[in-house]
Amino acid sequence: MTEAAFTPRVFSGIQPSGNLTLGNYLGALKRFANSQNDGIESIFCMVDLHAITVWQDPAALRHATRELAAGFIASGIDPQKSILFNQSQVPEHTQMAWVFNCVARMGWMKRMTQFKDKAGKNAEQASLGLFGYPALMAADILAYHATHVPVGEDQKQHLELTRDIALKFNNDYGVEFFPITEPVIEGAATRVMSLRDGSKKMSKSDPSDMSRINLTDDADTIAKKIRKAKTDPEPLPDTADGLEDRPEARNLVNIFAALNDQSVDQVMQEMGGKPFSEFKPLLADLAVEKLAPISVEMARLMQDVAEIDRILTDGSQRARAIAHPILRQTYDIIGMVPPVSA
Repeated sequence: MTEAAFTPRVFSGIQPSGNLTLGNYLGALKRFANSQNDGIESIFCMVDLHAITVWQDPAALRHATRELAAGFIASGIDPQKSILFNQSQVPEHTQMAWVFNCVARMGWMKRMTQFKDKAGKNAEQASLGLFGYPALMAADILAYHATHVPVGEDQKQHLELTRDIALKFNNDYGVEFFPITEPVIEGAATRVMSLRDGSKKMSKSDPSDMSRINLTDDADTIAKKIRKAKTDPEPLPDTADGLEDRPEARNLVNIFAALNDQSVDQVMQEMGGKPFSEFKPLLADLAVEKLAPISVEMARLMQDVAEIDRILTDGSQRARAIAHPILRQTYDIIGMVPPVSA
């Protein structure tokens, strides 16, 4: 098998940790919805196994998984066009992850900056899952022979590890079995920043709810948060270069560009010279137009969790139909007895 023989396939996932934000929408969900129409098979996963690398309240995790599924669908993911499922329903992920635990090297894992960031000074008290979950992330991707993965900048290192695991497996066994997956990092707002501090990423864990737009916010709340977003006293510059040392201004322009499917240069051509007293109302109207319908649809979907569960079960069956043969081939290559069929 050569790399040219791999069928193009997109895979990506989001942790069901609650409170989807504008950052999740612009950095992931909106891009997922667009990519499913490109004629490439798309697989989208709620990575609930990743979520439990830190303790989760069981009821909250169950709710967050369903709410995330509602967010995917409300953002334009069509469960008929794409495969939508939660990770724990497809055992091939964990089976492949163990193989990759045995391929990945300790030195590789110790270099993962996200573990250092999340564990902090209490690394000795962190779960083994938190340390090893990049191998599970590699399994999420390679169990489907995914060729492209939409990721934010903060996940790029993990995708590089996935590529390293694929290369080492292929070299160790003299095969060209796993594709060398390509990251897809694009768009004007792949990293959405806080509305209160343009130097920090928008986060659901920020104590200030005014720092973010939640996908569950209603129209009035969305508009209010945009109007009160931190800015500086200068009008917008005429070119994108003029945003270089203005993090809050750059963030709002990036958000406008991403919501309106424009480049930053196009926004600057139209908005350059405007004071924020004129720009913010335009951004607020645009944000309400694009996001309020998502909030309404998510609320509607969450009224029927049985239907959400049905969609996820159907998606898991379709996902297993792809992942199981790849796992069987993996076991065969390394000399193990084939796994039990689904």
